[in-house]
Amino acid sequence: MKRNLSIHILCWSIVLFLPLLFFTAPSETWSMTLMRWLRSLGGPLAYMVIFYVNYLWLIPRYYFQQRKTAFFVINIVLIVMGLGLMMGWWQVVNDWMPHEGARPPRRGPKPPHMPMYFYNTISLVLVVGLSMAVRLTQRWQHSEQARQEAEKAKAEAELSNLRNQLNPHFLLNTLNNIYALIAFDTDKAQLAVDELSRLLRHVLYDNQQSYVPLYKEVAFMRNYIELMRIRVTDGVKIDTDIRVADDDATPVAPLLFISLLENAFKHGVSPQGKGNISIMMAQDGGTITCAITNTNYPKRANDKSGSGIGLEQVAKRLQLIYPGRYTWQRGLNAEGTEYHSHITIDTRQ
Repeated sequence: MKRNLSIHILCWSIVLFLPLLFFTAPSETWSMTLMRWLRSLGGPLAYMVIFYVNYLWLIPRYYFQQRKTAFFVINIVLIVMGLGLMMGWWQVVNDWMPHEGARPPRRGPKPPHMPMYFYNTISLVLVVGLSMAVRLTQRWQHSEQARQEAEKAKAEAELSNLRNQLNPHFLLNTLNNIYALIAFDTDKAQLAVDELSRLLRHVLYDNQQSYVPLYKEVAFMRNYIELMRIRVTDGVKIDTDIRVADDDATPVAPLLFISLLENAFKHGVSPQGKGNISIMMAQDGGTITCAITNTNYPKRANDKSGSGIGLEQVAKRLQLIYPGRYTWQRGLNAEGTEYHSHITIDTRQ
């Protein structure tokens, strides 16, 4: 509001006082220049009246409310009144002010000045158009701001919904893994429960934040990988290449990569306990890279480790959190035996 008020004051100051520069002549005294300037103020005053009557009243009450006929009729009346103000001001000030160094005014009727009326009418119409342009621009800006705020609120609600879906999805998969362990190795099952408690601590506390330090997310991923090592057989080769410092505080969305790990272990291990899984994580100059490659084995009909919503959530979260600042290349090789997922995120704003 202060900025808009300052702009209005500046613009009208220019309109009112700029003519003083053009009225000044070497042969005139300052009092003569001031008198001529006062006689010309009828035009700017008429402009101000018509501008603010439209800006503050007519446009919001009539034009925006689709009462356009009344709006144009009232403006026609205003323009006629503005012409009267301009002519009347000149006449009153001309009769009241002394005519220093000028010829006395002529007596008797004067011929009509049609060009002057025409130019003044055009000027007043342009003032109406200017007030409409300013008001419409402000209305568009307010609408655009409201739209952006609505989109932001929608994105935040969508992210919250995605996080709420992700937690039970991840927990369900992990509990299924532990359930499978209990049947053949209780010691490993107990170790898995300990690993799971560490994972849940991350999920319960850090997942409620918009961003977490990268080292915490990497520690969460390491715990998950160790939990999976407990379950899989020695026939599954797991290679990890984590190039992230232990104190790397680069902000990253929580639980963003866990679905990729789940997908790798779900499809990368054969029913016979064979497979290869390669996991690479790195951070360089604010750019986070996560590349996961795994052998591809179709999911069995009795496999209840997930319903396929994980990768869809990753895609949605990337688009909502890092629009235009990420790339995600994924898919099977030509033989269909290997699946790769490569995500690069620019965390710099």
